[in-house]
Amino acid sequence: MAWKSRGLRGSVFEDLINRSNEVYLEQGLALIQKIPTPITPIRMDKESRHITLAYFEQKSTVDYIGVVQGIAVCFDAKECATDTFALQNVHAHQMEFMRQFERQDGLAFFLIYYTSRDEIYYVPFADMERFWQRMENGGRKSFRFEEIDQSFRLQSKSGVLVPFLEGVKRDLMLRDE
Repeated sequence: MAWKSRGLRGSVFEDLINRSNEVYLEQGLALIQKIPTPITPIRMDKESRHITLAYFEQKSTVDYIGVVQGIAVCFDAKECATDTFALQNVHAHQMEFMRQFERQDGLAFFLIYYTSRDEIYYVPFADMERFWQRMENGGRKSFRFEEIDQSFRLQSKSGVLVPFLEGVKRDLMLRDE
């Protein structure tokens, strides 16, 4: 599906995540909230009352935050149209927030939807941190699809369209080893 507006990118993926969050809430497994990005409207269409021009009030942290069975989690959802994920899609303040979140014993991660493959992956923060540090040290400013852990592929099941709790479970298991 071709997007006609940059503003719509990611909204379908976010809708799938939001629906998954609703199922997890109904099942009593998790409470996850979408964090809105605060904006200041500058111009509004008087007839439709739609905002036509605005600016971001502050840097946003992550897309989602919540708790899973007593474990604090935060994550960001990204889309990638090719097999190369540009790290410019992640901001330094987001990485710093996630770093601090993990220092407080929270669990941070990314969900990446590779649109050309129609595949979704859970990317643990530690993996993203490795790619980020490589970039900061003068290396690649991106990572290839082949570099992510393929065992973290998420496939819908039991009415959950983006079953990221499977990734959380695997991430926690690997941390305990």
